[in-house]
Amino acid sequence: MSTTSHANSALTTAQRTAALEAMSGEEGLDVLVVGGGVTGAGIVVDAASRGLRTGIVEMGDWASGTSSWSSKLVHGGLRYLYQLNFALVHESLTERGRLLTRTAPHLVKAQPFLWPLKHQVERSYSAVGIGMYDALALAGARGRQTVPAQRHLGRKGTKALAPALDTSHLAGAIQFYDARVDDARLVIDLVRTAVGMGAFAASRTKVTGFLREGERVTGAIVTDLETGQSHEIHARQVINATGVWTEDTQDLASGEGGLKVLASKGIHIVVPKEAIDAETGIFLRTEKSVLFIIPWPHYWVIGTTDTPWHEDVAKPVATSADIDYVLEHANAVLERPIGREDIIGVYAGLRPLLQPRLRPGAEASSTKVSREHTVTRIVPGLTAIAGGKLTTYRVMAQDAVDHALGEAGTKAHPSTTADLPLVGAAGYHALTLRAGDIARERGWTLERVTHLLDRYGDEVVDLLETIDAEPSLGEPLTGDPVFLRAEVAWAVTHEGAAHLDDVLLRRLRLDLSHRDRGLAAADEILSVMAPLLGWSEQDVATEKESYAQRVAELAAAEAEASDEAAVAHVTRAV
Repeated sequence: MSTTSHANSALTTAQRTAALEAMSGEEGLDVLVVGGGVTGAGIVVDAASRGLRTGIVEMGDWASGTSSWSSKLVHGGLRYLYQLNFALVHESLTERGRLLTRTAPHLVKAQPFLWPLKHQVERSYSAVGIGMYDALALAGARGRQTVPAQRHLGRKGTKALAPALDTSHLAGAIQFYDARVDDARLVIDLVRTAVGMGAFAASRTKVTGFLREGERVTGAIVTDLETGQSHEIHARQVINATGVWTEDTQDLASGEGGLKVLASKGIHIVVPKEAIDAETGIFLRTEKSVLFIIPWPHYWVIGTTDTPWHEDVAKPVATSADIDYVLEHANAVLERPIGREDIIGVYAGLRPLLQPRLRPGAEASSTKVSREHTVTRIVPGLTAIAGGKLTTYRVMAQDAVDHALGEAGTKAHPSTTADLPLVGAAGYHALTLRAGDIARERGWTLERVTHLLDRYGDEVVDLLETIDAEPSLGEPLTGDPVFLRAEVAWAVTHEGAAHLDDVLLRRLRLDLSHRDRGLAAADEILSVMAPLLGWSEQDVATEKESYAQRVAELAAAEAEASDEAAVAHVTRAV
């Protein structure tokens, strides 16, 4: 069983207010985490699971920085094999196995990919690479197979699995497995899991300074961005997990030393399922990196790019040139090219690239560099972590808390997250056996029940109770019938959604799958949210107007060829 309780893991506006009050009380915290992306969310779970009095603050919505704009893959990183980085691949595949089987089986799904091969020589070295990939995955899961092994296909077999592929110049393909995840949901479930273990969590709360006793950091000064009120939070240890904002945050404590982080932009396009005729994902190596064509139930996500970002890190946007690049590389292997008219969504995010050198003044002796991520002490009482990847968030979290506690503290309070199920995971497998019964009882398709199980896991039982109490919540959204009105209500009552864009961007994600970024569904969604949040007609109008402005600004940005010209259209954080 999970150590978290569904009832007390709910994120709400009332919970947020109470959390801020508790964190700024006299007792203070053992650990304060700054940054509510996947790294910070992982850290707050790790710290809370050790019994530490823990809090987390995030200046936007949960996952609103980098963690909602990833490729949405949980993978070992085939490209790291070609860099002979076996340790990182082994670590990543071990974590992938954990997520698939124990930690978050409701969210993380095994996903087959085809690797098209141009000639038989490529088949030989690719087979060796993927063979090692499978072997490392097996070793990481202690001999248990968590995804199927590679399969070799000729030209005919390749065409059967992916009729969309142009096989005229191919020798065949290798099918291998990785996994996919709704990245924003993973972060929200991590934060909720921590809250269920007694942690305090407040979004839209920005660190504006640090509390000091001499050189030592003893907490943070934060501003509640909803009310403008300032709070002081005392903490024995503060951990900075702010990704591309790492240097901004650490500069509040020290003008020199610390981690050096650069931002790299990655964009993805989204096309409807019918645009590409294939039963499997497609993996392509490009001259710069790799390109994934990733199937989701109702659309394909295609990306990514990797370009330096020199503009405001709060405003990553895709340009016309970025979109052309992705289309060109995807079309290089597709028989029927996809065009701009096929695109229903575009999104951009920034990957924090950790520089190999620490900034001048940083102490090498107080730094742990672990493959792709680094943990360092900025000043006494303040630890920073940066780099890494979504797949290894749990390992990063453990390293960060171990580093902050020191050797003695770690020995006294070791990490317990290796087998800790997240909210929704504990009873998921048992409930999937009842999926057909639920579908029959409700008069729903099995597809709808599966959709709910893969988003809410064993909490589907609680979600159904909300529909029993208020039957209108069982109706599908007219703007996107894949989702029920109950899912909008749940986003507010359990997942901390406090604004329209929280729901459209990071809960239902209509921003990805609709040409208008879900704007047409706004009125209906607002009609469910408004009574729950006590909004007036004016509040509702302001929310819609704000979202409409975002949609218009991003459309204008995507018509530009350069980052500089694109960002000029954007007036606030995206």
